[in-house]
Amino acid sequence: MRDITDIAGVKRRFLGYLTLEKGMSANTAQAYSDDVDKLTRYLTDVGVAIERATTDDLERFVCTLQDVGIQPRSQARIISGVKGFYKFLRLEGYMDTDPTELLLTPKIGRHLPEVLTVDEIDRMIASIDMSKAEGQRNRAIIETLYGCGLRVSELVTLKLSQLFMDEHYVIIQGKGNKQRLVPISPVAIEQINLYLEQTRSHQVAQRGSEDILFLNRRGAMLTRQMIFHIVKQLCELAGVRKVISPHTLRHSFATHLLEGGANLRAIQQMLGHESITTTEIYVHIDRTRLRDEILIHHPRNNPSSSQSK
Repeated sequence: MRDITDIAGVKRRFLGYLTLEKGMSANTAQAYSDDVDKLTRYLTDVGVAIERATTDDLERFVCTLQDVGIQPRSQARIISGVKGFYKFLRLEGYMDTDPTELLLTPKIGRHLPEVLTVDEIDRMIASIDMSKAEGQRNRAIIETLYGCGLRVSELVTLKLSQLFMDEHYVIIQGKGNKQRLVPISPVAIEQINLYLEQTRSHQVAQRGSEDILFLNRRGAMLTRQMIFHIVKQLCELAGVRKVISPHTLRHSFATHLLEGGANLRAIQQMLGHESITTTEIYVHIDRTRLRDEILIHHPRNNPSSSQSK
């Protein structure tokens, strides 16, 4: 067995394994690394070496996650990170057994994400102050997020060289560095072109951001936190009383496509989902919205209608 006393070095190699061999994004790989940090702190506190931990030790670790109020969904993600780490240790010859093989993951109920209506999205766009320097940029951002169903990480890293306006599509670099072609709407194209003409072409991009589409005032790539702030602010200005994030626009895009009759496989490809199971959540959203409409408008659920007879 290989020596595991240099745990910091092992974790660095684990991080490289996740990004280079497993093709994970830097953010996902870092999340896995953070999960391992939680485990190593716990095992250090109870005096158990990481290579000597048993399934019982790991189950007690999971119990501590419950005790501090970590929700089942977050517990499941942490357990996934721990399982990935022990799999790595076994593959690299640090261990000859894997104590996580019998480690159970908490059951997670299906959570349907919040979805905006087309009217709510229109109101958010209408609330953008176009007199401000960043007004046209922010409008192009919202139209691109919603119109292409992008993840925030995909939006902030979107490059000028990935835009094919004449052909009406963009190349998106998704999770695991996988590329996909995504159609872009005429409205989004129009707003991006206006942003390019009015703002982007006059900016001096910082080194390393020359090919990035959306820049901040200093000519650097926008952060995910900045996109979250923009969306949150527009939501409040538009009077939308839903708890949303930039990802809500992606959910709304997929749901509206399904409502319009789009094929589920086509939606899967546009969103870049590896599994159709992930995309199927939008079928549940569609059915839930249909059920709510029926409950609202069904004559047996309308008191005024029943009283008038």
